[in-house]
Amino acid sequence: MTGLAITDLYAAHGRTPILDGVDLAVPDGALACVLGPSGCGKSTLLRVIAGFHPAQRGEVALGGTVLDDGRRRLPAERRRIGYVPQDGALFPHLSVAANIGFGLPRAQRRDRVAELLDLIGLPGLGERHPHQLSGGQQQRVALARALAPRPELLLLDEPFAALDAALRTELRAEVAQTLRAAGATAVLVTHDQDEALSFADTIAVMRGGRIVQQAAPQVLYGEPADAAVARFLGEANIVPAELAGRRADTAFGSLALTGDAGAARPGPVLLRPRQLRLSSVPGPGRVRALVQRCHFRGSDHRVELLAQDTERLPSPLVAYTDRPWPEGEAYVEVAGLAHPVSS
Repeated sequence: MTGLAITDLYAAHGRTPILDGVDLAVPDGALACVLGPSGCGKSTLLRVIAGFHPAQRGEVALGGTVLDDGRRRLPAERRRIGYVPQDGALFPHLSVAANIGFGLPRAQRRDRVAELLDLIGLPGLGERHPHQLSGGQQQRVALARALAPRPELLLLDEPFAALDAALRTELRAEVAQTLRAAGATAVLVTHDQDEALSFADTIAVMRGGRIVQQAAPQVLYGEPADAAVARFLGEANIVPAELAGRRADTAFGSLALTGDAGAARPGPVLLRPRQLRLSSVPGPGRVRALVQRCHFRGSDHRVELLAQDTERLPSPLVAYTDRPWPEGEAYVEVAGLAHPVSS
């Protein structure tokens, strides 16, 4: 059963259209992510779901109940939706326990607060105040407060954006684990591709007020709908090709495709940097290129190459390698399947 179902949703700020026919489905118990650049409408989408902003038309439904269809609108306080803003928004004058239990019936507070402190990994810290906690701990308390009334849906509005990189990586893994342990249905909005790919069961890519593709992270990364989605999810080599059936004729030779491209036609294919293999010697399926730059990135090296077949290959090509490559000549071949994309 679908927990959250959004159909043909439109919304605006004044006379400025923001959401332009959004369709989104999030199953019960799933962690979803709406991924897109600043200004694409993702935060407005979250606010419409929460009941903070009205829809013009379309439908937002949760558990089969219509929340907003542009005519009838269920008030935010009756939607059973939890909301975690970017800054956590904890009450500074209340203890951690009082923050978590805020709004709960008095009889439920003690047991529910203790349960949630254990769930977020902060047992014994209920009497502290927000200023006595680290940034990561404060965000976990904000999460616990949102989970306290057992909402049907939890919304997270870029809750890790203000944290440093190492803490952000650690905390999003902890939050995902906490949400799965609680059996929660959640929607995270972010512009961070790594965050989306590591956090979500399903990702919806948003562009210009519309969802342009929704899929599991592995599918979205390997089989994006178009070149713009491919580039937004990570570095991409978009290579001209002649497509026919399940093969693509490219400068690298004939490559197998992820699916059937149908009748013969020209069209670009996606090759991720890790699919490019470098060699110092020529061979079948290898194209000659010049190494222009090689940067060490900790776990690998990023190599930029200028292909000699400039008419059939983009410039530069980007490859990720396990060892450094000196500037000069190299030969490039492809491993794995190419994926056809619309330009």
